[in-house]
Amino acid sequence: MKVLLLSPNTLTAPYPVYPLGLDYVAGSLSPEHRVRIVDLQVVDRAALAGLLDDFAPEIVGISCRNIDNTDATDSLFFLHDYRELVAWLRQRTPALLVCGGCGFTIMPKRIFELLGVDYGIVGEGERFGLLVDALAQGRNPAEIPGVLVAGGTVAQPPPWRGKLYRRLPGRDEQSGFYVRNGGMLNLQSKRGCSFRCLYCPYPRIEGGTHRLTDPDEVARTAQGLQAAGARYLFLTDSAFNSDIDHSLAVAGALRESGLAVPWGAFFTPVALPAGYFEAMAAAGCRHVEFGTESLATAMLRAYRKPFRPPDVARAHRQARAAGLHVAHYFLLGGPGESAATVDESLDAIEGLDQTVLFFFIGIRIYPGTGLYDHAVAEGKIDRDTDLLQPVFYEPDAIDLKTIEARIVDRAAGRRNWLVGSGGAAVAATVRTLHRRGLAGPLWEYLTG
Repeated sequence: MKVLLLSPNTLTAPYPVYPLGLDYVAGSLSPEHRVRIVDLQVVDRAALAGLLDDFAPEIVGISCRNIDNTDATDSLFFLHDYRELVAWLRQRTPALLVCGGCGFTIMPKRIFELLGVDYGIVGEGERFGLLVDALAQGRNPAEIPGVLVAGGTVAQPPPWRGKLYRRLPGRDEQSGFYVRNGGMLNLQSKRGCSFRCLYCPYPRIEGGTHRLTDPDEVARTAQGLQAAGARYLFLTDSAFNSDIDHSLAVAGALRESGLAVPWGAFFTPVALPAGYFEAMAAAGCRHVEFGTESLATAMLRAYRKPFRPPDVARAHRQARAAGLHVAHYFLLGGPGESAATVDESLDAIEGLDQTVLFFFIGIRIYPGTGLYDHAVAEGKIDRDTDLLQPVFYEPDAIDLKTIEARIVDRAAGRRNWLVGSGGAAVAATVRTLHRRGLAGPLWEYLTG
């Protein structure tokens, strides 16, 4: 069958993000199928219309990476654009339309109905290959776990246990766009998240246990991305060090492979062995992005975090001592947040030197999370509340606008204290630096 995989994401702030998921979806397809990938960051609708005519796909897979930007201070909702795209495709191709991805998996039936597609993929995208084979062979797709059909029910499938095959990009138009605009391509070393954070849908999307990729295979993939022109790699694991031994093994494999491009990742500020970040630096790591969320003990406990403020301070010192650029991401406004807990966090943040601080205010409520159950129990929402449009948790003791005002006041013009991702001004600065040939996230240029 002829299959077109489509990435509709055109968000460029603070920088465009390579659609890694479609490489895995393409890798899941049997060799007898013909596959094309179209990235709407790279081509426009006119070029897509021409491809639909020339290639004449029988199936179009649409990647729904995000429902919205999860930012209460500057909320953006993407699904209206997806619905318009589906309507546009219906007018131009008789192909079956399939939607999947992280965003789709969070609320599959609701999004399926909104978009009006023919099939949905719940969970990891490798099930798309099973769907295509079933359609090609005349079998009933509804029998495949994780495939949603019109009138069907939604059952969360088990995590994908088959081998993960990734299509490596070549030096083509798509990879060239990302190489020119920041130089960044993406790498993954494992699936699944072992943490049980109150608000996070990741375990529902990828499963709650780790499935580790062999470190040598990660290194081979990194070398392939370097050959495709990458000047920086970002490891997309929910937390690269959630399995400390595996992350050290991956770093060792990257170092032994002779990888020449720098990389960064998300890390959790848990207790780490001595020399941990020196090993990361020796392997080419340059950026450490900590998912810190709060520095108030009560809030970390409420968020079900596996660390406390002293662990954050220690991990920060370790990363800085290894010569790495460090950023911290904070998520304020959860259950139990108050003026006192906000000030406790802000006071402790003052002790973090040479870092960039990203403050996200208000926590998006997703079904299937502990925060959802908490909000229902408190009567803030009920089981019939439509969560497709962003709904943010509102703590009882302080409102989100007041939290934002306290942060802005404490920031006092310091450029390394950012609400959200920094808005248009920071995005413009990053674009300018990328045009000058610099690669990577570049937030270190804001370090105070």
